[in-house]
Amino acid sequence: MLLSKRPIRSLMAVAIALAAMPAMAQSPYTKTVFIGDSLTDAGYFRPLLPAAVQPVTGQFTTNPGWTWAQHVANYYGTNGAAHGNGQNGDNYAIGGARVGVDTSQVLAAGTPAIPVYSLKTQTAQYLAANGGKADPNALYTVWGGANDLFAIQAGAPLVSTLTNAVTDQVGIVGTLKAAGAEYIVVPTIPDVGLTPGARAGGPAGMAAGTALAKAYNDALFGGLKAAGLQVIPVDTFHILQEIVANPAQYGFVNVTSPACTTASSLTCNPTSYATPNAANSYVFADGVHPTTATHEMLGQYTLSILEAPRNQQILTHSAQTIGRSRADQVSWHVDGRPADGLSWWGNLRGDMQRYAHADLYDGMAPAGLFGVDWARDGMVVGGFAGYGRMDADFGNNKGDFTQSDTTVGLFAGWYGERVWVNGQLSYSWLDYDVTRKLQLGPATRIHKGSPEGSNLTAALNAGYEFGTEGGFRHGPVAAVIWQRVKLDGYTESNLSASALGYADQDVDSTVGRVGWQARFDGGNVKPYVQVTYDHEFEDSKQASAWLQTMPDVGMYKVPGLEFDRDYATAVLGARLNLWGLSSNIGMSTTTMQKRARDVSLFASFGASF
Repeated sequence: MLLSKRPIRSLMAVAIALAAMPAMAQSPYTKTVFIGDSLTDAGYFRPLLPAAVQPVTGQFTTNPGWTWAQHVANYYGTNGAAHGNGQNGDNYAIGGARVGVDTSQVLAAGTPAIPVYSLKTQTAQYLAANGGKADPNALYTVWGGANDLFAIQAGAPLVSTLTNAVTDQVGIVGTLKAAGAEYIVVPTIPDVGLTPGARAGGPAGMAAGTALAKAYNDALFGGLKAAGLQVIPVDTFHILQEIVANPAQYGFVNVTSPACTTASSLTCNPTSYATPNAANSYVFADGVHPTTATHEMLGQYTLSILEAPRNQQILTHSAQTIGRSRADQVSWHVDGRPADGLSWWGNLRGDMQRYAHADLYDGMAPAGLFGVDWARDGMVVGGFAGYGRMDADFGNNKGDFTQSDTTVGLFAGWYGERVWVNGQLSYSWLDYDVTRKLQLGPATRIHKGSPEGSNLTAALNAGYEFGTEGGFRHGPVAAVIWQRVKLDGYTESNLSASALGYADQDVDSTVGRVGWQARFDGGNVKPYVQVTYDHEFEDSKQASAWLQTMPDVGMYKVPGLEFDRDYATAVLGARLNLWGLSSNIGMSTTTMQKRARDVSLFASFGASF
C-alpha cells in the first residue's frame, strides 16, 4: 500500500529535535584532597586570627590571593577550602607542617600553642574521616619536606632528618595507595636557594638551600620508584628556576625581596604590600613563600601536567570520528540494486567536531573519496581511496592540531529487493602536527610535536525495507563499525619543566547501531531520513605522559577523557540526478551527547563507465 509523506516529515522533526538537545559535562575527579604545609595551606589558621582581618589574611601568600591548590580545586569544581579549626574543606595542609613530626605554633604572645599536624597525621585524619578508605576517583596531593629542610638549617641532624622525612613521605603515598588512591600528585620541593631567606645568607646560603632541596627531591623520587609507587610529578624545582631566570617574561619586577612588609605572609594583606601591585609583580611574599601571582602560575603549571595527557586522547578520538564518517559515506554510496557492470563514484564531505562548546576542542575536516565498483546480479565489489585534513583548536587557547589521513580500502555488498548488506575494510595513514600552549601568567609557552599513526577500520551495514517500489519505503537498519587507531609516542619541543613525553596510544572503538530509515522514491528528488541509536562498546583508557625534566620517574597516569558511549545519529538527505550523475546530498549529525556535536555535510556523485 502506498503511504503518505507525513511519516517522513515526522521523522525529520524528531531528528531535528534530538539534535537540539543539550547535555552536561563533569569533572574527572570526585574531589581534590590536599596534604601538605604552608605552600598548600588554604587557611588553616584563619579562624584563629582577629575577626577584623580574617577575610583578607590567613594564608601564606599575598592575602587575600589564592594558593596553587585553590586554583586546581576551582578548575575541577571541588572543595578546596581548609580543613580544621571548624572548617570542613578537603585541604588538610597546615603552615609549618613537617612530614612526620607533629609540632605546634604560637600565633601571638600570650596565646595557647596551636597544633600543627604533620603530613603523616593529616593523612591519618583524612582516612579516619572516610572509614579508612581513599576514594579511587579523587585527586590527592602530598607536598612536604620544606619545613624538614628548614629544621636542618636550624641545626637538626642532616642525614637522619632528611632520611626520616623522605621515608615518611614515601610511606604516606604508600598508605594512600593501599587505601585505594589512584591519582596522587607529588610536587618536588622548590629551589629554596632562590628565596629571599636563602639570599640573606649570601652565595653560600643560596647554594646550601639549592643543594638541600635537590638532595631531598632525588631521595624522595628515588624512594617512590624503589617502592613501586606511581605518582604524578610536578617539577616546582625547575619551574621556579625558569621563572626567576627570566622574570620579566612572567610579569615580575622583583625576584629577590619580599612583597610583604610583615614578618610572615600569614598576616600580609594589601595594606602591608611593599608596593601596591606587589602581589602581581614580586615572586616571593616573604622570606620563603610565593606571592599570589607565583601561586597562580604553579596552579596553571600543575593543571597542564594533569590535563595535557588527556588532551592527547583527542587526537585518537578525532581519528575515530572521522573514520566513522568515512565508513558511512562508503556504505551509503550504493542506492538499491545497482546496474550490472563497472561504475565510478566520488564523495566530498565536510566533518565538524565540536566538544564542550569548543572548551575541549573544535575542528573542521574537509575530505574526499573516489571509488570504482563492479556489479552483477545485485552483488557489488570495489575499491576506494581518500584523503582528508582536519584543522582543530584545543579549547581555551590551549593550542591546536592538524590531522591528515590517507586511506585505501575494499568494499563488497549484496542488494536484493528488500534486504541489503555491505561491508568494508580500510587502512588510513595518519599524520599530526600538534601545538600545545601553556599559559603561565602573562607568558605563553609553546610545545610542539609531529606524531604519526594509523587507523584500521572494518564496518558491516545491513537493512530491510517495507513498502512498495516507487513509493514510501522504510525499515530497520543496523551496523557495526570497528576501528583500531594507533598513535606513535613522541616528545614535545622546548625542553623545560613543562615539556612532556607521550607513549604510544593503541585505542579500539566498536560502535554498534540500530535504527530506522525511511525514504520516498517518487519524483526526481528522493528525500530520506535515518535515525539510529549508537553505542560504543569499548571503555575509555587512562591517559599517560612523563616529564622530560624528570625522566627517571617514568610514566604517570590520569583519568582518560570520557566521551559519550551512548548517543543518537540523525541523517537527512536526498538522492537525485544532477548533470546526468546519480547524486546523494545530505547531512549527518550526532545528538544526545554531553555538550558535543559531530556533523557531516556530504555530496556523492556516480555513473556507469
